[in-house]
Amino acid sequence: MDVAFIDDDEILCAANVQALVLAGLDVVTYHSAMAALDELNSEFTGVVVSDIRMPGIDGLQFFKYLKKIDPDLPVILITGHGDISMAVDALRDGVYDFISKPYTFDRLLGSIRHALESRRLVLENRRLKRQIEASAINLPLLGSSPAMERLRQTLHQLADADVDVLIEGETGTGKEVVANTLHQWSHRSNRPFVALNCGALPESVIESELFGHEAGAFTGAVKKRVGRIEHAHGGTLFLDEIESMPPVLQVKLLRVLETREIAPLGTNNIRHVDIRVVAASKTDLRTLVERNSFREDLYYRLHVAYIHIPPLRERKADVSLLFGYFLANAAKRFRRSPVAITEMVRHHLNSYDWPGNVRELVHYAERVALGLVEEQKQVSAEPEATLRERMDAFEADQIRAALAANSGDIQETVKSLGIARKTLYDKLHRYSIDQTIFRGTHTKSL
Repeated sequence: MDVAFIDDDEILCAANVQALVLAGLDVVTYHSAMAALDELNSEFTGVVVSDIRMPGIDGLQFFKYLKKIDPDLPVILITGHGDISMAVDALRDGVYDFISKPYTFDRLLGSIRHALESRRLVLENRRLKRQIEASAINLPLLGSSPAMERLRQTLHQLADADVDVLIEGETGTGKEVVANTLHQWSHRSNRPFVALNCGALPESVIESELFGHEAGAFTGAVKKRVGRIEHAHGGTLFLDEIESMPPVLQVKLLRVLETREIAPLGTNNIRHVDIRVVAASKTDLRTLVERNSFREDLYYRLHVAYIHIPPLRERKADVSLLFGYFLANAAKRFRRSPVAITEMVRHHLNSYDWPGNVRELVHYAERVALGLVEEQKQVSAEPEATLRERMDAFEADQIRAALAANSGDIQETVKSLGIARKTLYDKLHRYSIDQTIFRGTHTKSL
């Protein structure tokens, strides 16, 4: 919607709306401020145009109400009384434009088009901010290994494809992080991301959680409840541990995927839902299908697009990088001084298989930050390497960890390592380290 036009003069309102529609704008009309307030919210993508002289709530009062809803919502006020002081006060308070009657249509159209561009930029900045905030609280999609580069590339390719996705990966690899990243990078990012762990709820509850119910649908259903599927309308539904879903619900989920329709418990009314479904499993669903433990038709319906998240043992080159990032975050959160990565810690990072994957690595970093990991004498994990090779490997690890901790900022990395900028660039070239992978979405995503 481009324009919300509010005017109690129905004839004048209709004339303006007709002209705006002919100019290619999408317009909704209201004949009172109260009617508009019932529907306008901070997600409104357009511009508000309102007359000032209206019964009940006038234009200036209307603007004050809108400012509380969204201070960045562009409001254009029209008046038949060219009061200069009123215009100055209104513009100072944040009104986007103040137009006095009589006015040319080009004057109104030009103001609206400029306001629409301003609104677009505001909403785009908000979306980007949400993405940054979302990535900042998640485990990062961080890593320079070929496996992680392929994963990032796949996510970018699928983000706006609007197809259902199946994610498989061991416990702790970050399946929900990947699902949320898909959502944040897609055009659905301003709508809900709704997650449900299919293995965490008893069979008697999960159907109501998914589909919702009407009041009185069963004993204890004292009021209507919107299910997770309906709540995700316009956004993404993430079903974790899909392999744990009871067979009866697998049939119902298959129908939802095929028709994009649901019928809550206690009603025969069919409701359309616009959702993207991302399902995740910690086991190989194909194997479960062969054992008749998972429906084959549902498997193929979910398997439109497939993502495999590699375990840490298959991308050992990323372990030190991830650890440096988590260690810096832990030190900051626990208000501890930055901790140097010792030879014992480095040996553990490189020699351990990390069966708990990223989650286990995060907890290890927290213990190191808190000083709970005791130093022990270790035999070199690479006895066949020369001293020079082992020193080079250690130095490269330290540089990667420092870059990760400083989000790729060269100036901060130079400070933390205590070396000259030229020295750092020489070492980046020597060890073939690409500093760009530590920046932006790549540093704040798995």
